[in-house]
Amino acid sequence: MILPRFILLLFGTLLASALQVNAQPEKSVPTSKTNNSLVTALSFAHRNALPEALTPGKDRQLKIKLIAALGKSREVQWEAVSGLFDRSTFEKLAGGGATISLEQMERLMDQIPPSRSDLHAKVRQHCDLLTTQFDLIEVAHREPVEQLVAWIVKNYEPGKPQGIIIICTGNTRRSMLGATMGNLAAAYYGLPNIRFFSGRTDPVAFNPRTIATLQRIGVEIEKSDKHASSGTAGEANPIYRVQWGKGLETREFSKKYTDPPNPQKDFAAILVCSEADTACPKVTGASVRIPVPYLDPKAFDGAPFEAEKYAERRDDIGRFMLSVFMQARRRLELDGKLK
Repeated sequence: MILPRFILLLFGTLLASALQVNAQPEKSVPTSKTNNSLVTALSFAHRNALPEALTPGKDRQLKIKLIAALGKSREVQWEAVSGLFDRSTFEKLAGGGATISLEQMERLMDQIPPSRSDLHAKVRQHCDLLTTQFDLIEVAHREPVEQLVAWIVKNYEPGKPQGIIIICTGNTRRSMLGATMGNLAAAYYGLPNIRFFSGRTDPVAFNPRTIATLQRIGVEIEKSDKHASSGTAGEANPIYRVQWGKGLETREFSKKYTDPPNPQKDFAAILVCSEADTACPKVTGASVRIPVPYLDPKAFDGAPFEAEKYAERRDDIGRFMLSVFMQARRRLELDGKLK
């Protein structure tokens, strides 16, 4: 007996629907956003702790205290972190009690800045890692962290662009790393209107090793068919599109710090090499001048571990920038300039 065609079609549709329902996975219990109690508590502290507990010099102490407070439980009691948080703030976040659970912290972590969500996933994951390493910031760089934080907080106006120029002698390595990692940090902590630029005294070119080390953490860098002016050496100076997230990008090339599109006045100047610090005792147009010298990764070009040394410098600068913006955001929130 041959079944009518419409009955066969109906049977096939019902069978497909049944298979689709059976194929759907069961709802699972939501997992921790970090799968690590300390990382969750540390992120919570970076967002809510007292500013004086968040400096690089206090970072190791902060982590030790959070580890002890957590113990083997999934909650933190006020008494265990009394030196890290304002009590009224802590109790408000805990829902009126003196104990806050990791689950409560995780729910509060949903309130991340939109620009952090816009970061490329790999970029964001690398920033997540670096925010657990603020104790690795060199002692000599901790005062400059405070200087840049103070400048940002003093000059910040919601929606108003703020410019920071990273200056070194070559504008090929450290200044490029500084500008890119600064832009990543600003977006990570929800202050993307603060933009970083790079410059030097005589243009060369964006070094391919610098490009490679940024690409390894998810920054997209593409060479365009356009070139900027060459320096005195006459080396080709391509213009690159650098993108670290959705709607977060710039055009990068080697240039003098006074060249457009760099800001011309009221910017912060960060000098990342001792040579630039010496050569530029005064930076034209800058409202603050902050030396933060780093060893040039160029010194290791050709070594078997060349890539690792570039990554080391990238992350050194990245930790500096992320610490700056973590502290600046916290202070701006307390000052009522951010909500």
